[in-house]
Amino acid sequence: MLFLISLIAAALALIIFVSYKKRGRVVEAPFALIGFVVTALIAVMQCFTVIPAGHVGVVDFLGTVSENTLKSGVNFVNPMANVIKFSIKTQEIKESMNVPSKEGLSVQLEISLLFHLNPENAFDIYRSVGENYAEIILAPQFRSVVRGVTARYEAKALYTSERETLAKQIEDELSRLVAKRGITLESAPLRQIILPTGLTTAIEEKLKAEQESQRMQFVLLKEQQEADRKRIEAKGVADFQDIVSKGISEQLLKWKGIEATEKLAGSPNSKIVVIGSGKDGLPLILGGN
Repeated sequence: MLFLISLIAAALALIIFVSYKKRGRVVEAPFALIGFVVTALIAVMQCFTVIPAGHVGVVDFLGTVSENTLKSGVNFVNPMANVIKFSIKTQEIKESMNVPSKEGLSVQLEISLLFHLNPENAFDIYRSVGENYAEIILAPQFRSVVRGVTARYEAKALYTSERETLAKQIEDELSRLVAKRGITLESAPLRQIILPTGLTTAIEEKLKAEQESQRMQFVLLKEQQEADRKRIEAKGVADFQDIVSKGISEQLLKWKGIEATEKLAGSPNSKIVVIGSGKDGLPLILGGN
């Protein structure tokens, strides 16, 4: 519309300028020329459009939507066409809802959905849904999938590490519904979960009991391992004593005594040798310098 108005204004300014020139009205003629130049520039500028970074442009010419989307930057377009800019940046939908659990409890859930539009599908989204596609096809599906998934889990799953599995399942199920429309889901993080009064305490006590049970199992296992270690150690000592006792004989003891006596007798230090009683008594050496 602006292109037509500026084009008509430029034509009128040119006609007025020519008329002034013919009449010799040199004072008014420059003003008409300036008006022509300005309106002509405005008309030429309508032939170009600037697409911001992180956006694509969809060209709608009198109801006909072009499949060739415009990239970010300066683009030459039909001045009569309407250019609709779509963001392909990551966007977020925040929802706060009451969802059911497997036990039939109502849980207050705050959840986000991160997504972006595929640039190749921007024209199809505009043609089949419109600019507010997120409110029309994404948000309702998001709410439905969240309630459907949480209904398959117990309330404690939202309070424990299973919440990551639940979030991934929401993302996968919703992705199957909207991916064909050109919407790519990035993640569906659970921001906050508010359980019914008293249920949080019950879950915490149950988790604490489970952790205590696991701790006791660890203690018992440790004690069992310690008992096994002591049993093996005792058996090793008994085996050693048995082997040593079998290796010591009367002849070996006599021989060791003779060896010790010979070493003492060969020592240069003065000494006193006392002969043991009995026929098998060994010398006992006392004193010395």
